[in-house]
Amino acid sequence: MSSLFPIAIAVFLITGCSATWSGVKQDTSDAWDWTKSKVHQGADYVREKTE
Repeated sequence: MSSLFPIAIAVFLITGCSATWSGVKQDTSDAWDWTKSKVHQGADYVREKTE
């Protein structure tokens, strides 16, 4: 019985960390796409003003 409790805790933590890592990867991807679009918008604005 005493060895079952740490195993249950370990399984719970591994599952939670897996979901968190997936969320971190998605948030990072979204932030990269947003930043990339803003840089391109800024470059287009500068190009329009300098032509």
